[in-house]
Amino acid sequence: MNGQHFQSIWFDESDNSVHIIDQTCLPHRFETLTLETLADACHAIEAMQVRGAPLIGVTAVYGVYLALLEDPNQLAVAVDRLAATRPTAVNLQWALDRMNAALRNTLVDQRVAVALQQARAMEAEDSAICAEIGVQGAKLLQEIWDAKPDKSEPLNVLTHCNAGALATVDWGTALSVIYKAAEAGVELHVWVDETRPRNQGASLTCWELGHQDIAHTLIVDNAGGHLMQQGLVDCCVVGSDRTTITGDVCNKIGTYLKALAAFDNDVPFFVALPVSSIDFTLSDGIKEIPIEERDTEEVSHLSGIDANGLVSKIRLCPEGVAVSNFGFDVTPARLVTKIITERGVFDAEQSQLARLRS
Repeated sequence: MNGQHFQSIWFDESDNSVHIIDQTCLPHRFETLTLETLADACHAIEAMQVRGAPLIGVTAVYGVYLALLEDPNQLAVAVDRLAATRPTAVNLQWALDRMNAALRNTLVDQRVAVALQQARAMEAEDSAICAEIGVQGAKLLQEIWDAKPDKSEPLNVLTHCNAGALATVDWGTALSVIYKAAEAGVELHVWVDETRPRNQGASLTCWELGHQDIAHTLIVDNAGGHLMQQGLVDCCVVGSDRTTITGDVCNKIGTYLKALAAFDNDVPFFVALPVSSIDFTLSDGIKEIPIEERDTEEVSHLSGIDANGLVSKIRLCPEGVAVSNFGFDVTPARLVTKIITERGVFDAEQSQLARLRS
């Protein structure tokens, strides 16, 4: 932004403060917020000022640090409060478990320092992991590009929701693959699903790709199948909030339908995720992964810039209509071509993913 590099979350040593990009303001305004308390961190996660499984996890561990600044004895309270903010993304509990393990045997007067050390380490680690996910996934896109007979057309990649730098500390997961492929010289064009109801594709993915000067076109969620039928999609790349040891993938609602269309049209369907997003305790994603149901107003109302340049909210449906708002769905492993991680590319099979447990 204006020549300055921003992460989605960062710690400022000059005043010992935690800062985030407020993603609820994008793409119309770029604003940052300072998180000062446990309540601030919880609100940021619940209100989706931060979102995306890896970023939620890092925000949560900074939330523990802020809680201990208030009271070094409230470790258990902080962990429980943060764990309740979002039920689907596995990175949240993974990050809190890791923080808890580091702190539970630490003397009370040393907890703040250890918590900050852990949070900053996980921040740096997430950025490095996401960069490596991009490197691993870019190899797949390079192979498809090299095999593409008509080089007069770019490699057309379809993505769903926002699995970019805004969903992580930096780089992203699915968009990291695109960024690294672009760096390697692959000529790219991205079909961006709008991703109703919160429109993270329209608001966030388009915003990111625009700042990176990567060609992209916004489409309605239901256009993907048509584009695949017409041969206008070379591959799909999406992220994941939780993946089972058997390769079932839980991602933003609508991902399953894209995977079905890709399968029917022989389009490779890739899922990019850190190993921390794999839940090794689950084997059946459809039955076992809890699916978050969010506020119905996300579906019934829409926010945007009006003719006067002001952000306004409008109602789309009859007043009082019944509304359902499931936040995620599960794509069965049989529809996933490859799973891209920082440790390499794997088939969506237990025999391969189990090797990542250690």
